Amino acid sequence: MALVSALAVGLGGAAGALARFEVGKRLERRAVDTLAVNIGGSFLLGLVLAAGIDGPAALAVAVGFCGAFTTFSSFAVETVRLTDDGETGRAVVNAVGTLVLALLAVLMGAEIGALLA
Repeated sequence: MALVSALAVGLGGAAGALARFEVGKRLERRAVDTLAVNIGGSFLLGLVLAAGIDGPAALAVAVGFCGAFTTFSSFAVETVRLTDDGETGRAVVNAVGTLVLALLAVLMGAEIGALLA
């Protein structure tokens, strides 16, 4: 089972990283692409966990895909860069907005996932 779990996480992670790269290419706006993936990934994680999906499929999506797709480090760097560029207001909006929207997204995903369970 450990090998299957590791493969599930690895394959999900590869898919999540590729999807993250594609979103970044398509949106090409500082902080917007990171906000989009963090909200989308939070929604998907809430959905999967509440839907009762388990085993390798849950590992592939929740740990692998969502783990690679979402990005706290980019969010932190972009917030600091906004501050460094003198855009303190945008930095605060980015920080608070990302947190609030990601939490709402995971709650919405969980609500929908519970309906599907």
